[in-house]
Amino acid sequence: LLELRNKNINFNIIINPSVGDLKNSSGTVLDVIQEQLNGFSNYQIAIIVNEKTNVPEMLNILRERDIEFAGITLIHEAVTNVSAIIDFTDDFSFIINVIYFQKTSRRYNREFDRNTWVGLEDFFITQLKNVDYLAVEDSQFSEEHLYYQQDGFKGFSDFLTIGDNYSETGFLPYAVAIHLSYADNDNKIRIKHFVSDSNDDASDIGGKFAEALEKLVTWCEENNIPDTIAILQFKELYRTGHFPGLGSIKKLSIMHHIELVLNLI
Repeated sequence: LLELRNKNINFNIIINPSVGDLKNSSGTVLDVIQEQLNGFSNYQIAIIVNEKTNVPEMLNILRERDIEFAGITLIHEAVTNVSAIIDFTDDFSFIINVIYFQKTSRRYNREFDRNTWVGLEDFFITQLKNVDYLAVEDSQFSEEHLYYQQDGFKGFSDFLTIGDNYSETGFLPYAVAIHLSYADNDNKIRIKHFVSDSNDDASDIGGKFAEALEKLVTWCEENNIPDTIAILQFKELYRTGHFPGLGSIKKLSIMHHIELVLNLI
């Protein structure tokens, strides 16, 4: 948060996460906002909206707090009483309605002002195990950046290269997979999957990473993939033979995807 504030980058912060340590802890999230963002307002308060969300209560909690923010973002996972939500949010000057297509009806977005529409979809095709990506290698992802404006939307969003899946605990995998998004000849986004070869057990994770990383670097160079900050870091890891940990690999994949999309829009 502090880095985003220092760079004056607009962002959304969800105050009612549905998974993780902060689930059902909106008060804790708001405490952090008050502590770290006091005097800063270039962000939106985001609320996940589904049948269990008490929107009036959430908005009243916000009104009771001395918090400055630019507006409200509602992330819709479908509700029945849409008119009530519209009524309760009328007094906020800036509203974004993020419509999660796979969890809402086909015309759900039409209930809201079209100037507030942002699409959300999970494009990442998840395999059961990392080793299963060996049979896939390359998969389609998204073309939303090409058509979202024609469809009447103000923005689009996705779940990066991880998908809408959440796991409370990690485990050592038999295979290491690195997911790298790229633009094809039609500027549509696809995902390349680079998987280790020695996948019989969970030993030598660093060695498995090296196998997958070599495939990634070779493919990038053979296909003249433009360098991003993340690709440069992948190449440096390949040069030094360093294994940064599985979490860092996922972060680099996410970093690259964000930079790719920014370069395409």
